[in-house]
Amino acid sequence: MLGKETHKIFEQLTLVSQLGLTMVGSIGLGFAIGYFLDKWLGTKGIFLTLFILLGIGGGGYTVYRQIRELEDSEEENS
Repeated sequence: MLGKETHKIFEQLTLVSQLGLTMVGSIGLGFAIGYFLDKWLGTKGIFLTLFILLGIGGGGYTVYRQIRELEDSEEENS
């Protein structure tokens, strides 16, 4: 049905979508935690800023790990 090239394009599109959703999810979770901590403790953006930065760092690390695993599996298949 689908050619090899079309299949490869869909695989890459799936990977890019997964990486993007990983980053958005990490940052969104950090935002939510920081927002509710600031609201609960009455602070003005301290925890929001901290947890957004942690979300960016954690999401970036997770994306990096996923890319490295993909590269390692491609090297094994070669």
